[in-house]
Amino acid sequence: MNKTFTGLLDNVKEATAAMASSSGKLGTASLSQPSSAPVPHSIRQQISVTWDFPVVFTHDLFSADNPVLVDTLNRLQDQKKHRAMVFIDSFVAKNRPELLKTVPAYFETHSETLELAAPPQIVTGGEAAKNNFSLIEGFMHLLLEKRMDRHSFVIIVGGGAVMDSVGLAAALVHRGLRQVRVPTTVLGQNDAGVGVKNGVNFAGGKNAIGTFAPPFAVLNDFNFLLSLNDRDWLCGVAEAFKVAIIRDRIFFDWLLEHAKNFPERDLESMRLLVERCAEIHIEHIRTTGDPFEYGRARPLDFGHWSAHKLELMSGFAISHGEAVASGVLVDSIYAQMQGWISEAELAQIETGLKESGFRLWFEELDQRDSNGVRVIFGGLRDFQEHLGGELCVTYPTRIGARHEVHEIDLIKMETAFQELRRVVLE
Repeated sequence: MNKTFTGLLDNVKEATAAMASSSGKLGTASLSQPSSAPVPHSIRQQISVTWDFPVVFTHDLFSADNPVLVDTLNRLQDQKKHRAMVFIDSFVAKNRPELLKTVPAYFETHSETLELAAPPQIVTGGEAAKNNFSLIEGFMHLLLEKRMDRHSFVIIVGGGAVMDSVGLAAALVHRGLRQVRVPTTVLGQNDAGVGVKNGVNFAGGKNAIGTFAPPFAVLNDFNFLLSLNDRDWLCGVAEAFKVAIIRDRIFFDWLLEHAKNFPERDLESMRLLVERCAEIHIEHIRTTGDPFEYGRARPLDFGHWSAHKLELMSGFAISHGEAVASGVLVDSIYAQMQGWISEAELAQIETGLKESGFRLWFEELDQRDSNGVRVIFGGLRDFQEHLGGELCVTYPTRIGARHEVHEIDLIKMETAFQELRRVVLE
């Protein structure tokens, strides 16, 4: 037997014998029942984590002579060669089939520092990517099969739904692989792609499960926007109006001035919209002190309580951007009814959304339950549950300013929906 261990046993025996002789016998009560209650004791700790990720705006990202991607992957200079897997949205692959060649060619050109672990993977695009958890499981199996480690990169090329589904898988494998997002839609480039969270739909809930997982980098390639259909081209414009109404009067005025340019697919106007909207979102995440939304408020979700519910009610036939545009207008009508914004400001919001080309009324908004209550009002309950039991909805107090509201007058909100129907359809 190990001498050290033998000596330890001898010490224990001697101590036990001493205790027995001093008390007459070794009583169990003296060990299990202390004479006084123990003093509560706790160890408190506070951990600060710094997240550092660039958001880069470029053109033709996978062109062999564009250094943005290789420089981004090498920016920490923590190893000589980086392994990566590339996942491409099926809609993007259909519109840009050359990517299946240009992506491997890019890695071959920079083979001294980059290695493609597998051919580019085509991923089901659209909301379907978020509705089937078996897809996420498949991504995780693939990442493990290819032995992707915490220094490997998962490059996600696609819209918000694909970034959510692949991003969730990457966040779970080895507790987090390095994600590089390459958003290919306006909504992805100016909103979803520059944030720090991902989520997928589950058990009938929009984004019911997910993680907060800041990306390693976000690379916005404006060339991808050129291949969008008209509907997807406009979707991100709704998010721009949303954030401008509650945070930036100057940006709102610019949106009004350029609203007619968006349905005409003016790339320069869209480029400026994307950059400013992304900047506001990044500033909010960086400066509010609550990037992971531990608090009660979701201050960038103005107009979203009804938007999320409307998407679900339509089986996602109504896109997120379309639902947000409608939600922003009905909440603006409610805000004017409460005296938080003026009639002139409401008229500007209505004009801007209409001139941007949005359809703002949907038949689903008129659906009622057996008690005659609008089904869309269930979105308020969903919002309340998501925030931990206390309702907290953001509303403008004037264009460019906001406050949080904890109660909604459903009678006035009913009137707001009636007014929305009137101003859109009559």
